Order: sequence, then C-alpha cells, then structure tokens
Amino acid sequence: MKKILLVFGTRPEAIKMLPVAKCLARETEVQTLICVTGQHREMLDQVLSLFDARPDYDLDIMRRAQGLEHITTAVLTGVAQVIDQVRPDRILVHGDTTTAMAASLAAFYRKVPVGHVEAGLRSGDIGQPWPEEANRRIVSVVTDLHFAPTARARDNLLAEGVSAKSIHITGNTVIDALRFTVDRLRGSQELETTLASRFDFLEAEKPILLVTGHRRENFGSPFHSVCEAIRDLAGSGRMQVVYPVHLNPNVMAPVNELLGSVPGVHLIEPLDYVPFVYLMQKSHAILTDSGGIQEEGPSLGKPVFVMRNVTERPEALAAGAVRLVGTDRGRIVSEVLRMFREPDAYDEMCRAHNPYGDGRAASRIADVLVGREVKEFNAVA
Repeated sequence: MKKILLVFGTRPEAIKMLPVAKCLARETEVQTLICVTGQHREMLDQVLSLFDARPDYDLDIMRRAQGLEHITTAVLTGVAQVIDQVRPDRILVHGDTTTAMAASLAAFYRKVPVGHVEAGLRSGDIGQPWPEEANRRIVSVVTDLHFAPTARARDNLLAEGVSAKSIHITGNTVIDALRFTVDRLRGSQELETTLASRFDFLEAEKPILLVTGHRRENFGSPFHSVCEAIRDLAGSGRMQVVYPVHLNPNVMAPVNELLGSVPGVHLIEPLDYVPFVYLMQKSHAILTDSGGIQEEGPSLGKPVFVMRNVTERPEALAAGAVRLVGTDRGRIVSEVLRMFREPDAYDEMCRAHNPYGDGRAASRIADVLVGREVKEFNAVA
C-alpha cells in the first residue's frame, strides 16, 4: 500500500490540506498519515477539530517568540525523523510557510518525492510577501508533482523550467474547505443562532468592515499607517469595524494602542474558522493582508482590499474582485470608503468572476496521486 505523508503546521495550511486528507482517506490503495509541526498551536488545533482530524505525528515545535531559524531547524529535524520512521512513498506540503519549505527539504534529503499543493504562486518580489515568496520558490525546486490552483500558477512554473508533465491544474483547496463550512452553517440553525449571539455587540443595520492583518513586512511604520486608516474609516460613521487581532506582539501592541478605544472598532480575539467564515458572510467588505482571504472573499461575493504592494494571487485582481491598497493611510481610506458610498461600484466588485476553484480541487489531487485520469480545473468553463 502506498504511504502518503501530509505535513503542515499553520491554520491556513490545515484549512487547505485537510480536504485533501479526507479525499485520500477514502482511497483503499493509499495509507494517509498526517504530521503537524505546530508552527501555529491553538489556531491549528481549532481546524483539526473542525475536520475531525487526528494527527499521527505532532512535532509541537512552537516556542514563545520563536524565530524563523528555530521553525526551520525544528521542522527540518523533526520531519526527517518522522520520514525515517514512516518511510513514506511521498510527502505532501502546502503553499509557502516555513513548515512547507523545511519539510520539503527534509524529504529531499531523504530522497522522498514531494507533492506541492498550491504550487506556482509568485509575486515576483523576493521580499513581498516575506519570507513566503522565497519559501514557495524553494519548495518548487525539490518538487516533482506540482498541484497548481490556476492556469497562471502553471505558467509561472513553466517559465521557471518546470516540466509540463509534472503540473496539474486543480483549483484551490481553500474553496473546498469554504464550501464545506458554508454548508455546515446553512445546515444548522442552532449554530447560526449561537454565532449570532456571540457577535451580539454588532449593530444590525450598520455595514461591517472585517479586518485582518499580520504580515511581517508590514511591521513597524507601515502597520501604524494601517491602524490610522482603520481609525479614519471607523470615524466616517459609515461602518463598524471588526478586527480579530493576531497574537503576534508586533500586531497586538500597535492595534491596542491606536485602536483600543476608538468608537465603532471591535477588537476581538483570533477566531476559529467557522465563526470567521460567518463574519465574512456578514461583512460588507474585507480589508486584509492575508493570502487565503484573497481567494475566500471573492468566493463569497465580498470586495477584498489587500494591504500589500504586490500579490501572488493576481487572478482576482484581474477579475476586479480584489484591489491592492498597500499600507498608505490615504489610499486605504479612499478605496474602502468608496465601496461604502457608491452602490454601483460595490456591486461591480461583488459580481466579479471568482477564478480560484469549484470545490473539487482535493478530489483532483487524490485522483492524480492514485493514478486516475483527471480533468483539470478551468476557471473559464
């Protein structure tokens, strides 16, 4: 029986990899094993619970104030030891985290083939996002199966000399996870009522701007500018802001200092995936520097404003569902406020085509891994 080892360590990775794990678990000729690194801890455990997944191996690497060098060496050493014990026929990693990069290197050093889920994303700037752009390029070098979410991602890989035979366009597994979660919300009145009660501080008639922000390259002055923009937006009187604040001290300190007492700004603790999807559904627009939300927001018909100068996900940008606003205070305020003032402009962004998936990405990946013929994802079809 073929052994496939899935390695991930952060909440976004878990959200996008667990649909693959569920599909592979149905394959009788495959033994699927899960190794989590614990690069995120509580946030990772929340998603594992949602998908009713139990890791076979948990490296539990998270340490207080951990640096990238600690994550890299701990994952590299830990995954190598798991590989020696399991002797998998292949490992799967996801995306652009330090866990993905170090785990793929561990597999390469042990001569184990690597499959890369969400392969081929490129911003073109090694410093933005940092260190993710470097991580995903490193993973690609040691990968022999590239699961590209879009045709553009495939083209990025081809431009770097990757063999076309090793690339499969699957769509993005985040859409699989999102649909699973939306269906769960729709199917449970009790859950809907519980979540409504949890967020009963929200004003029913006032539009919501949902905010997330945590990018390392924005720490310092750029992040202060972002907080000032959020303060201005709340002060416009046209919206209420909900901001689940990342636990990183570089985020928490300026957010609490600049926004802690601002009327109309609700600073809350990081959310499990289900309540976060609930808030995305309830929001009028989303302001973020996240990668995955650039895919999830358009799938829910929500305008997304991205606090970055470049993005590795240009498809929704081209479609008009996403806009880059950087970290400039004035630009953020003017772009976002327009969506709350001009219904026609808002509707145009909401109707933009979502190019990221149809909810069957994980099954396509499983089909490739067991050798079945696969009809690739076509965002235009």
